[in-house]
Amino acid sequence: MRVTEIETFRALMSSGSARKAAALLGVTQPAVSQSLKRLETEAGFELFQRLRGRLHPTPEAKALLIDVERMFVGLSAIEHRVRTLREFGLDQLQVACYPAFGLGFMPRCLEKLAASTKAEGRPQVSLQILSSKEVRERVVTGQADFGLMADEVSVEGLEATTFARFAGVVVMKKGHPLARHKHIRPEQLAEVPFLALNPEDASRRRLEAMLAEHGVSLSVAVHTPYAVSVCEMALRGLGVGIINPITAVDYAERGLVIRRLSIDVTFSCYLAIPAGKVLSGTAKRFLSLMRKQLQEDEQKLRDYLKAV
Repeated sequence: MRVTEIETFRALMSSGSARKAAALLGVTQPAVSQSLKRLETEAGFELFQRLRGRLHPTPEAKALLIDVERMFVGLSAIEHRVRTLREFGLDQLQVACYPAFGLGFMPRCLEKLAASTKAEGRPQVSLQILSSKEVRERVVTGQADFGLMADEVSVEGLEATTFARFAGVVVMKKGHPLARHKHIRPEQLAEVPFLALNPEDASRRRLEAMLAEHGVSLSVAVHTPYAVSVCEMALRGLGVGIINPITAVDYAERGLVIRRLSIDVTFSCYLAIPAGKVLSGTAKRFLSLMRKQLQEDEQKLRDYLKAV
């Protein structure tokens, strides 16, 4: 089978017609039809049924598409590698990170890297802030040297360890009625508008399971996938939320109030590396700086909570 025939099949599956597939590929409609005919002949079975001028994929076509998409993910990874080698050579660092650690924590780590490295020897860094699912895909396909992601995604096919594990903290604006308490109890959460992470978030599920044990249900005002959004809304007095404390630390200087929760709702962050990958010296050095920054952030959080 030729790559062009596989490309034609993929275009047909996504567009649903030879005319649209031809436009996507920049070829003629007869060329698409001929390519499909060759592919079906080689396969020995029909990939599409022709009904009323439209192409309808057979079950065999849908099954084949799964492997075709995997092939194109691989091709995309190769193209990405070629581009980065052409532009930056080997002295580079590619990191994928979910927002809870990517928006504040990672820049602090990069500041440490810059301070510890002479400008002429500083590696080119690609920091991609993505969903945990997208981080996993980047790491699996080798488009990232390593990634940080939340614990709701599968680590199958990766070398994964727990990078950080914290008890969640309650965040709110200054002057909020709950701010006078050092510890927030479950029943107190039921009395105020709640800023919740999305229902599929693993920490959200753990929270609701523990609250159910106390006979407490939340009055959710807003759902959001990101802890930074919870912080921004809490600062504006839209409610209280429970988030990863590393994200909360980023907002303490802006006046966000942080309080302990009387029940332990954990937030875990995985460090994921492509299976079998040998990390470069640059990647190992950066990971060491990340762990040092994590210790500093933990101490900053302890000092803040001690002062309450």
